[in-house]
Amino acid sequence: MGAGDFPAGLDEMIAKRVDELVAKKLEERMAQLQPKKGPPSMTIIATKGTLDWAYPPYILASAGAVLGWDVAVFHTFYGLKLLLKDLSQLQVSPLGNPAMPMKMPFGPQWFRDISWNIPNAIPSVIPGFEAVATNLMKKTFKGKGVASIEELRQTCIEADVKLIACQMTVDVFGFDTKEFIPEVSEYCGATSFLAIAQKADVNLFI
Repeated sequence: MGAGDFPAGLDEMIAKRVDELVAKKLEERMAQLQPKKGPPSMTIIATKGTLDWAYPPYILASAGAVLGWDVAVFHTFYGLKLLLKDLSQLQVSPLGNPAMPMKMPFGPQWFRDISWNIPNAIPSVIPGFEAVATNLMKKTFKGKGVASIEELRQTCIEADVKLIACQMTVDVFGFDTKEFIPEVSEYCGATSFLAIAQKADVNLFI
């Protein structure tokens, strides 16, 4: 068979097959671009248990819930402290935190505007300095109309944010589940949480 000597209709068969494959690929691509059914979803991994680091996960979670998103917060390691009934033990430390501004929540405005750079040597040697810093931060937030951690957490609960506790951390640190708020939706391990995170539109690590 010489060049150009193809069976009758082969060109048409090839063209038809190519058209079918292209149409299938376009259909698959369009299906991928289609928005999924239901509201957007977000998972947040909360790993820290200090006062300043307690705000980001609950601010983001409550904001997402207000927008109608399905939100779940996975509390692991020190972030597990955010689920305790008593949050009064949450403190903030300037030690090793050079980005933290120390502004006074009282006095004339010029005094309040000063950023006090606290050397690491001071909080490391002065007893009770963390308690002072914590009290100043709480007063500053309150003066600016920022909700407390307790209030933000309650907002998340009322907005149906799923508050999940890491079972491994509970076991390792020897917590009793009675120490946690009853609104904890579940105690699970990393494998179970990853199944939730896999389906989420947004995943955040804090």
